[in-house]
Amino acid sequence: MSTNMLPAVLPGTGATDYARYLRTDELLALQRTPDQWVHPDELVFQIVHQSSELWLKLARVHLARARDHITTDQPSAAELLLQRATLSLHLITEQLRILRQLHPGQFALIRTVLGNGSGFESPGWQDLRTATTELDIAFSRLLASLDTTALSVYQGPPANPLHRLAEALVGLDEQIALWRTEHYSIATRLIGHGVLGTRNTPVDSLAKLISHRRFPTLWEARTALTETSTRGRATRRTNP
Repeated sequence: MSTNMLPAVLPGTGATDYARYLRTDELLALQRTPDQWVHPDELVFQIVHQSSELWLKLARVHLARARDHITTDQPSAAELLLQRATLSLHLITEQLRILRQLHPGQFALIRTVLGNGSGFESPGWQDLRTATTELDIAFSRLLASLDTTALSVYQGPPANPLHRLAEALVGLDEQIALWRTEHYSIATRLIGHGVLGTRNTPVDSLAKLISHRRFPTLWEARTALTETSTRGRATRRTNP
């Protein structure tokens, strides 16, 4: 890299425009310092969760924009934003894997400085729950305005924009479940089964959240299709 850097012209206190635009001085000062660590792996734990909040913030913005597009009957525009939000959730799911490298004994030490802090208090996940509820309402209203149902959408051609939008919503829902699965797996790997988390919540309660659906109507449509197909096969067997 050239040492002849151009002078910074953006407002801020960083030495370069890169630092000023991204506010790297502030960003990199948000983690606990070595003299504050009870164990060096605190940095791993803290960065994973801080970066997750940033990706969740981005997902929330995309989902709000997608909701607005659904409200104005623009399913294709909403689909793209839903895919971006889903990718954001995929990235925070993948980065959880580094927590598998933490030693249970060392993590037990890290837990002593977490206070009552819990993932249930994550602003990013709280916002995501709100966003998905808003999306579910917006999609249901769109279907009603078009005098159709989720089942009818799935009985139609896959290239239909409504079908593609429905699948993008399901993909988002599925990615949330995948994150929850990975989170539960790592939590039990680190602290075991049948124990209480930092919020005095049983760690195994996380498993119950995995099957929770944010867009139940779209999953119910799949069940209806399967039941219809099953009845059709039974009728053909009894009426050769």
